[in-house]
Amino acid sequence: MTAPIQLHYWATPNGKKISIALEEMGLPYDVHYVNIGAGDQFKPEFLAIAPNNRMPAITDPEGPDGQPISIFESGAILQYLVRKTGLFGGSNAREQAAVEQWLMWQMGGVGPMAGQAHHFLKYAPSMDPPQDLPYAKDRYRREVGRLYGVLDKQLAKTRYAAGDFLSIADFAIWPWAMGWQGQEQTLDDKPHFKRWLDELAARPAFEKGAAVGMDRRSDNTTDRKAQEILFKR
Repeated sequence: MTAPIQLHYWATPNGKKISIALEEMGLPYDVHYVNIGAGDQFKPEFLAIAPNNRMPAITDPEGPDGQPISIFESGAILQYLVRKTGLFGGSNAREQAAVEQWLMWQMGGVGPMAGQAHHFLKYAPSMDPPQDLPYAKDRYRREVGRLYGVLDKQLAKTRYAAGDFLSIADFAIWPWAMGWQGQEQTLDDKPHFKRWLDELAARPAFEKGAAVGMDRRSDNTTDRKAQEILFKR
């Protein structure tokens, strides 16, 4: 392809899924920052391509039949990029099924549960007034730990999440899993999980993709305006 993909992005785990994928796939892309703490996700021009007011989203000028296409939802974007490139989606029907199930595992499990863990462990106690809720903190901390235990058992058998081949499932899980400390998890009982985290972190494309926009982030635990926008209090 010659025309770069337009990536609408902020440096969150969901955003990093796509920047990592684009780097690994060697696709050219331009970044359009969507500052979610400032409310950019509610601007009409962004809602035109992402009606759920969540990033990431992409516009591919060279979509199906050579016509532009816009896509929102990180899992849908990853699957689209697999179809576009033929890369990282599995080489046969069995591998494809494995990739899809671990991608859905991330979308339905790790992402929502780790996101809630971050919220109740980090952000809620810093609100005004503080929302320090032991039940919520323990519930999501434990569920994230359970999910990472599931992945550790899988990685005892395979090099990567879906098998012995790198896939979009790894691109999707890793940015959330790298936040294990903020989710108050331990790696002491998850050696295979730790090996996988470290191996992927050493890949140049993962490092480059994960670094996109990190210099633009601010501390939303102290930014009351950002909290109001993000959490709709």
